[in-house]
Amino acid sequence: MTTSPRPAHIAMFSIAAHGHVNPSLEVIRELVARGHRVSYAIPASFADKVAATGATPVIYTSTLPTDEDPDAWGTELIDNVEPFLHDAIRVLPQLAEAFDGDRPDLVLHDITAYPAPVLAHGWGVPAVGLWPNLVPWEGYEEEVAEPMFAELKASERGKAYYARFGNWLTEHGVDTHPDRLIARPRRAIVLIPRALQPHADRVDDSVFTFVGACQGDRADQGEWHRPAGAEKVLLVSLGSAVTKQPDFYRACVAAFGDLPGWHVVLQIGAFVDPAELGEIPANVEVHPWVPQLAILRQADAFITHAGAGGSQEGLATATPMVAVPLATDQFGNADILRSLGVARHLPMEEVTAERLREAVLALVGDPEVALRAKEVQERMANEGGATRAADLIEAELP
Repeated sequence: MTTSPRPAHIAMFSIAAHGHVNPSLEVIRELVARGHRVSYAIPASFADKVAATGATPVIYTSTLPTDEDPDAWGTELIDNVEPFLHDAIRVLPQLAEAFDGDRPDLVLHDITAYPAPVLAHGWGVPAVGLWPNLVPWEGYEEEVAEPMFAELKASERGKAYYARFGNWLTEHGVDTHPDRLIARPRRAIVLIPRALQPHADRVDDSVFTFVGACQGDRADQGEWHRPAGAEKVLLVSLGSAVTKQPDFYRACVAAFGDLPGWHVVLQIGAFVDPAELGEIPANVEVHPWVPQLAILRQADAFITHAGAGGSQEGLATATPMVAVPLATDQFGNADILRSLGVARHLPMEEVTAERLREAVLALVGDPEVALRAKEVQERMANEGGATRAADLIEAELP
């Protein structure tokens, strides 16, 4: 006979970005359903989305660029990392005050939430990472991190960054090198399928546990109905951040507009005016945002930027993909999807209407692709999702 743990106060910490909040929501919903009180620290723009899970939003003011201003991240590596430290230093006092007198029993945190492990250390409670993308494997530092950061660490700006980071941690009694604060957690639950993890055989399973997609029904995002007469459906989406790509969308319209039997759903984000795309054929619908998972459950193909969320949604629905990566881990995801035999990797600089059309039609016409997609889908379904994630979190409660 097993017994459930007593209801606990669990605090979750994340930033105002869809790719970091969305993967956690079904896990939080499951924890609330089990009777736990969850406080979710998040900027106000995501408060309603968090509250819909049953968690209590704990609002803080962030200095980080948002999805509405992607250019604010700059162009160099140091431009990408400095804002997180700058934000953490300013956010930590806000969060400490918000939880004053209401210390949680357990801290959960996204990989971007630098204040969370610092607060957990000060409170003397365990911290568990909720990891929304690939994790470091044994040898990752030598193979990837050290070459990537070598130039930054040798620069004056980089030295100042590390000195400030180290001093901030020391000030709060955390004896950890900045590079290891998030990248080498004591315990982490990985919210992607193991199939998307490079060098999965070299990942420390005592630290990182893959639970696969935690998607839920996404009913709150709305429905989508396949039009009558649509023999094939194609979804095109570059996610929520780097979406200002009018040339790419024009190529998609040219590739699939008026293609017999095909219906196209084209998500263009908030930064492109549909008028920039020219005349839109009757078989193409254009939106700034779409209920992606609802469409993928009915789609025959998916052109994606290969972000962690889109990649696993494509795998979970066994939808063949053309990956057109734009940034960060998307390039690695694109290669993994290709290696699984369920996708083509088409670099953005090589995109033409002809190549897009050829890639999609080849994938959809290949029965081996469909077979491999179903095999990956079945493996993912056995990873446990939000239910297993909640089990693992409850096992970490004091």
